[in-house]
Amino acid sequence: MLYWVGQQFESLWGPMRLLQSHLVLCTLGAMFAAVGSFIVLRRWAGTLPLDRGREHAAQATEAIGKPTGAGALFIPVTVLVALLVSPWDPFRAVILLCVLLAMGAGYLDDRSPNSWGRVRKGLIDLAISMVVAWAMIGGESSMEIWLPFFAPKMGPEALLDGTTGMLAPILWQPWQYGLMATLLLWFSINTTNCSDGVDGLSGSLLSLALLGLGGVLYGVVGHIDSAHYLLVPFYEDGASWAVVVATTLGTLAAYLWFNAHPSQLMMGDAGSRALGLLLGVFVLATGNPFLLLVVALLILANGGIGLFKIGFIKYLKIDLLKSVRCPLHDHFLKNCGWSSTQVLVRFVILQAVLAPLLIVILLKVR
Repeated sequence: MLYWVGQQFESLWGPMRLLQSHLVLCTLGAMFAAVGSFIVLRRWAGTLPLDRGREHAAQATEAIGKPTGAGALFIPVTVLVALLVSPWDPFRAVILLCVLLAMGAGYLDDRSPNSWGRVRKGLIDLAISMVVAWAMIGGESSMEIWLPFFAPKMGPEALLDGTTGMLAPILWQPWQYGLMATLLLWFSINTTNCSDGVDGLSGSLLSLALLGLGGVLYGVVGHIDSAHYLLVPFYEDGASWAVVVATTLGTLAAYLWFNAHPSQLMMGDAGSRALGLLLGVFVLATGNPFLLLVVALLILANGGIGLFKIGFIKYLKIDLLKSVRCPLHDHFLKNCGWSSTQVLVRFVILQAVLAPLLIVILLKVR
């Protein structure tokens, strides 16, 4: 919307052209989302359902009675602001609608007297992931991804002017890309959901992951000169997705204000499932699915190990991680005697150090 306003009224007032700057839109999105989310969380936190405690969780008793499902308040703000500040795209609108659906399903679970079963929630996540994967394809006849550690193929024209040498992307049929994207989105939703359990942990790890993704979307694949220099594909809508990333970061900043230890409220499934979906979408928008491992390594380790453990036990009748309590933050709280603050700070330090290092390796070692 604001991008369109800038296009229409630039001739009437010169400064309106700033609304066509993705950097300005990123700033506005983060500010609007932070202020809007802070207001709704402060005003309507009392309307949220109360946490009933997670079975077998290390700190279940401490969470009982706290407002949960805060995602039902801040996710709509994120979606509305994203639609306001990012350039219009119908497929992006469908994706944001699916984010609201993921939030709604999570909120119904948060307020339900009995937690929904894994199968029911997993099927809902799968259906939403399939729709989002279709929207990411956007009607294209083929989809491309690029991989780390592979040298680019340089054509003769690149040797002449030094500007058109790009990494030859891998082209996939829509059904191949759709299958990969669906699995990645489903995994992102569920690992993010499993990471929500220590005050400030999920929001902090997600913020660090989004900072890395925003940098790649805006400064690498969304910037033609940087893309040429780093020999990666240039995506015209990369910077537009960076605007949505910045908006989500603003929302998380407001949420963490209330979720800092000792927390006043929790995002619940309404927040974690919607944010996990957005995390997967942003990774797909970069064109490199392996970035999920790079920017969200601690999120995947924290929640993903539990998913694999459950899968091995259920389908192979093997408990490969019998001594490991899942999610990992529960293991360190219960088995290693770490405090909540130690878990938060140490996990954040690990991700803050590893993510930039891995991003540099991914982009430069080719």
